[in-house]
Amino acid sequence: MKLDFKRSALLLLASVLALSAAACGKSGDDGKTTTDSGASSPSPSTGAQADNTPITFTFFSSDPSPNWNNMQDEVGKVITEKTGVTLKAEFSTGNEDKVALIAASGNYPDLISPKNGASLLVNAGALLDLTELIEKHAPNLKKVYGPYMKRLRWSNEDPSIYILPTYAGVNHTAFDEGGVFHLQHAVVKELGYPQIRTVKDFENAIRQYKEKHPTIDGQPTIGLSLIADNWRIMISVTNPAFFATGASDDGEYYIDPKTYEAKLHYRRPEEKEYFRWLNHLNAIGLLDPESFVQKEDQYKAKIASGRVLGLIDATWGFADAVNSLKAAGKFERTYGHYPVTLNESFKAANLQDTGFMAGWGVGITKSCKDPVRAIKFLDWLASEEGQILINWGIEGKHYKVENGKRVIPPDVLEKKTNDAANFARTTGIGLYNLLSAHYGDGVKDSTGNYFTTNFPEQIQAGYSPIEKEVLAAYGKTTWKDFFPPASEFPVKPWGAAWNIPVDSDSELNVLFKKTQEIVWKRIPQVILAKPEEFDKLWDEFMKDLIDAGVEKQEKLYTELVKARVKLWNE
Repeated sequence: MKLDFKRSALLLLASVLALSAAACGKSGDDGKTTTDSGASSPSPSTGAQADNTPITFTFFSSDPSPNWNNMQDEVGKVITEKTGVTLKAEFSTGNEDKVALIAASGNYPDLISPKNGASLLVNAGALLDLTELIEKHAPNLKKVYGPYMKRLRWSNEDPSIYILPTYAGVNHTAFDEGGVFHLQHAVVKELGYPQIRTVKDFENAIRQYKEKHPTIDGQPTIGLSLIADNWRIMISVTNPAFFATGASDDGEYYIDPKTYEAKLHYRRPEEKEYFRWLNHLNAIGLLDPESFVQKEDQYKAKIASGRVLGLIDATWGFADAVNSLKAAGKFERTYGHYPVTLNESFKAANLQDTGFMAGWGVGITKSCKDPVRAIKFLDWLASEEGQILINWGIEGKHYKVENGKRVIPPDVLEKKTNDAANFARTTGIGLYNLLSAHYGDGVKDSTGNYFTTNFPEQIQAGYSPIEKEVLAAYGKTTWKDFFPPASEFPVKPWGAAWNIPVDSDSELNVLFKKTQEIVWKRIPQVILAKPEEFDKLWDEFMKDLIDAGVEKQEKLYTELVKARVKLWNE
């Protein structure tokens, strides 16, 4: 989806944030699961990377990177030392048309991460087919992608490889889960750790605590705040409707798991009841009245003040505010993550397995000054040495090895956990994960250590005392323990529908823009309406979608989903 490329799932899926889909063990192209990590032997030799003479590549990313330090961080300096490469990077500042402008200009950076704008570049002939470059110069890329190489193909008609998928780790296993419904630890602790399973449980906890504490630190207590600033409306307001009604993240669509039929997810009757609940929260004064007018910095400032009891958002969407709370020592005002659904007949499908989710990633453009050096650079990042560096940092400085195991010293872990932005800016750990292919959480290297730092023992070590206290009170060890495991859901053979490329000039994209304008207008309207007007406004909303051609839109998107299944699984 065009607008869904701003999510984040997945955005820092790798180290800060998370993609929303998870895997259990290693999912092969047949959907079956094995336990082989695919990384038990050393990486292929990177001897071909011997040319490390200085070279600067220009790079554009459709994601922001507020902690980027021009590779003058500790990890960045090592990357340059090992490869000779420095990136002159530009990151998105929220301009959704930037990739379109780049595609139209004919003036391309050497490397680009366009997210869902890749089709614009492919149509413009801007991206190189990487197939031969990978075959000749990239043994590490071939090893990491392994049996999933065929998922890198652009389409059934065009088997070229234009994008190296980087937003999903290969053979990823989720060891924790952030969910989308969040409550302050202070709330559940004071209320005696009530069950938080349904929207009514979530509502009751907020209401009871707010009644006891109408102010926090001298400011009015806010029950629930949402963020609807531009594309963020999808993450905080609309996407939670499918999570709360038993579906996993396919962007703006619900995909029938048997027929692969796509439906704009708002047209599911059960989601109407989710939005009715938000309308109810507004009517009783639990919803922040500024939810649909506040800017993102205002939203984060409220959270950082400690007075917002509940949130519905991706964890990456308010991570900066949580870091501020931690820095201020307000750990009880940080949040736990709960598997909230409309009622107990639904199961939260946050952990449903997508298999290896190819799609968004990095391409090399036809303007690249040295494509061979560029692919070798990306190949080195995908090597065992490169992956350990970007995830763990420098041995002796950011981690040490004890009895054969990599360990993060307590002082380093404290900075990484409680001063995350400054830690990333100075060390560079977490800033390079989306540049190249990489293994997901749970995969071990040739020494028997995990490639990433996201594994149970390390995750638990990073929890604050109040977080551990809350988890223990509920009989859990991680937040993932609250959620139904991936094994309770089928593996999705289309991956995640939101990262299926859509031609920007297609009729589908025109129809999508029309219906999206209606959604962004109507959803705030129905939530803020008087309860007695809800049904009438909802019916008008559904009629508007029909009149705008939503049924044809759904038919066209169904064709894309079926084509993705064929491309990946035949």
